[in-house]
Amino acid sequence: MQSSYLRNGVVVLLCQLALAGLHLAHAQAKTDAVATHEYRLANGLKLIVRQDNRAPTVAHMVWYKAGSMDETNGRTGVAHVLEHMMFKGTKTVKSGDFSKRVAAMGGRENAFTSMDYTAYFQQIERSKLAEVMGLEADRMNNLNFDDAEFAKEIQVVMEERRLRTEDKASGLLYENLMASAYKATPYRHPIIGWMNDLENMIPNDARQWYRDWYAPNNATVVIVGDVDPEQVRVIAEATYGKLSSRELPIRKPQIEPPQRGTKQVIVKAPADTPQLAMAWKVPHIDPAKIEEYEPYALALLAAVLDGYDNARLNRALVKQDRIANNIDAGYDMVSRGPQLFFILGTVAQGKTVAQLQNGIRSVLSELKTKGITAAELKRIQVRILADKIYKRDSIFGQAMEIGSSEIAGISWKQLDPILDRMQTITPAQVQAVAQKYLIDDTLTIAILEPQARGASKLPFKAF
Repeated sequence: MQSSYLRNGVVVLLCQLALAGLHLAHAQAKTDAVATHEYRLANGLKLIVRQDNRAPTVAHMVWYKAGSMDETNGRTGVAHVLEHMMFKGTKTVKSGDFSKRVAAMGGRENAFTSMDYTAYFQQIERSKLAEVMGLEADRMNNLNFDDAEFAKEIQVVMEERRLRTEDKASGLLYENLMASAYKATPYRHPIIGWMNDLENMIPNDARQWYRDWYAPNNATVVIVGDVDPEQVRVIAEATYGKLSSRELPIRKPQIEPPQRGTKQVIVKAPADTPQLAMAWKVPHIDPAKIEEYEPYALALLAAVLDGYDNARLNRALVKQDRIANNIDAGYDMVSRGPQLFFILGTVAQGKTVAQLQNGIRSVLSELKTKGITAAELKRIQVRILADKIYKRDSIFGQAMEIGSSEIAGISWKQLDPILDRMQTITPAQVQAVAQKYLIDDTLTIAILEPQARGASKLPFKAF
């Protein structure tokens, strides 16, 4: 026993030394954050500029607070479809020319849609910033696609859905898990949309989405890189500032009612091995209660279970018992809507879903009853702090962190306090959230039952 205590003590000491070094780097990151400036234009657009002069490049991102959670029944997928249509031209820029112009500048660009937002970005040499800001401001106000362009692009989106979901067992499993876990919140709908909605979507659905949400007062522009913040503000006033604000649709809360017992869904699809997904309803960070410990403890709990190669789930179920080929745990504490704590695994050959589920429950039971050691937690906290600091070496990573947090209602000014708060969580608090939230009453289980390749697509059944 003494050797165990000594070993744990050495681990804690080493972690504390590593943490001290990371805190120095973190302190430097905080100093860099002083170079972050926030502006609000008269039309309501929020502009956040972070000066980072390490390389002569700039990341320019436009974040619209409009994702799949803002869609209505019958029009799911329209946020993602509109993302595609944003490259189809304006009154002055021909279809496809937006990307060609950015490429001609030597830059890269793309876009992505989530449940919470739709975002567009360019990473370019600093002298090209004004030009890309003008291009984005133009398509924020002057998008002009014709019906023929829409007809071609909706086929592209439907094929994307086939490849990523309908012809992919893990995609079907996740889609049915979300649809079963939630019954009121729009998070139950897939970001890409239901196929029937895509098949019946018309050009005016996308145009109306654009008119509803693509307005300066619903956008946050994030710019990180080798720039002078005040000069960027002047450019923003000359580009985005010329646009008029618009009245936005009323957002209704669509609160998810309490779950009152375990849900289960079985998905039958062509696959080689069974899969198991377990998801519990858990809280996320409330911007009004940033100090509340539970979201931070849940993030650390996910890392304890699956934050490194020898984390608890992988060690017990893949390496020791060989019940699973792989096992993952996940949780996102930053979001606009409700969150789930996930555990997903692929069953090993010769084993069953029941064995894997029992194995997961055994790992969770041990954690709930015995808790975690200080050394185990400190190791995770060091990893999380290191990951965050290293990500900030990238100007694009910084812009992503700022934009996604701002859309969720968490100011960039809170990012460092959140990281600091993570370091104060105790083993008892991690154990407490496991006991409180990883319970059957809030659990949804999705099971993939493999079918022979080439078998007809079968519907899922829920219990």
